[in-house]
Amino acid sequence: MPNLRVTDLPAGFRYAARAAGIKKSGKPDLAVIVADQPAVCAGTFTTNRVVAAPVILTRERIRSGLCQAILVNSGNANACTGEQGLADARRCAALAAEALGIDKQLVSVCSTGVIGVPLPMGRFEEHIPALAAELDGEGLDAVARAIMTTDAFPKVAVRRVAAGGRECRIVGLAKGAGMIHPNMATMLAFVLSDAVLDAATAGTLLGRAVERTFNRITVDRDTSTNDTVLLLASGAAGTPPLVADSPAGETFAGALEEVLQELAKMIVRDGEGATKLVRIQVEGAASEADALTVARSVATSALVKTAFFGADANWGRIIAAAGYAGVEIDPDRVRICFDDVPMVENGLGLGAEQEVKATAVLKQSEFTVTVDLGLGSGSAWYYTSDLNYEYVRINADYRSLRQC
Repeated sequence: MPNLRVTDLPAGFRYAARAAGIKKSGKPDLAVIVADQPAVCAGTFTTNRVVAAPVILTRERIRSGLCQAILVNSGNANACTGEQGLADARRCAALAAEALGIDKQLVSVCSTGVIGVPLPMGRFEEHIPALAAELDGEGLDAVARAIMTTDAFPKVAVRRVAAGGRECRIVGLAKGAGMIHPNMATMLAFVLSDAVLDAATAGTLLGRAVERTFNRITVDRDTSTNDTVLLLASGAAGTPPLVADSPAGETFAGALEEVLQELAKMIVRDGEGATKLVRIQVEGAASEADALTVARSVATSALVKTAFFGADANWGRIIAAAGYAGVEIDPDRVRICFDDVPMVENGLGLGAEQEVKATAVLKQSEFTVTVDLGLGSGSAWYYTSDLNYEYVRINADYRSLRQC
């Protein structure tokens, strides 16, 4: 995580985090992000049909296009908790609104952790008022730590943008390591800016950026019940109103995508037990959609991912995963490279000498696998991790882990 300075952070927001006893570990597990005034808001959410109570509540509330506070807890997902779970989510929002002196309809709630366990409401009753008293403009790094569960490190990315003749700032923070697969990747992410946006523009720009970042990563093909990405814009930088497809809007959109891409890659790099970050690049497909389908198929293959862990240049697993993706493919035209090392030409392996070079690439912590289908101009990418023993250990013991 970068060493954040106050000057890196967008104007108009304050933060607080504390240990409320929700996690077994006693680590920080409750946090709040507060805008000085109601902020323009947009969001994207899990596509899992089993939806956690906080997602139901927050999805409903941000339809107004405004949000002033995000209350988030880790250690408990408040998912599959029935009507009581929804009532608890509303009660948490009401407690935050009362402590902050704002309208409860402007409070969004997010939760992450174990599914199927009711929220320990006594913890929230006790600690939410204290959060309001601890708000300051420098505590975003503490929030980034408080939202972690099995994460090995906090995830924050920042950008400064000159848009419409004024500088604005974007900061994103995220949590996620396991249950990572679109649409969306399993995660919580909060993106804050002091640019001037309207709700429609915020929604358009966030949707585009999510599609090209969080929707192109995988760790384990599991999509959670709680996935949430929220964008809040305070307008405190005083930029001219940014409009999608305008020059200033495109500049902002590019920086927003960079922030989300940086966070997305951190999530994959932190994939529970992961040792490698791998970009699957597909070229020469009949269409971009076909290229993305093939990239996703290769990236999510357990056999491919275990080969990455073992630094095994087993290209047969890669071409097989491309072949069962369900799109047009001619195996006699396929070319596969590990970084700049060709391993397959016209569907045939290039021999032991090339495999030695490819194995050296696979021993790196980050590399690219390029699959060229030789059929057209369609291209796409996907980020994935290796799959190893540590992933099994973490998830076999997930509910007893001290992080949760």
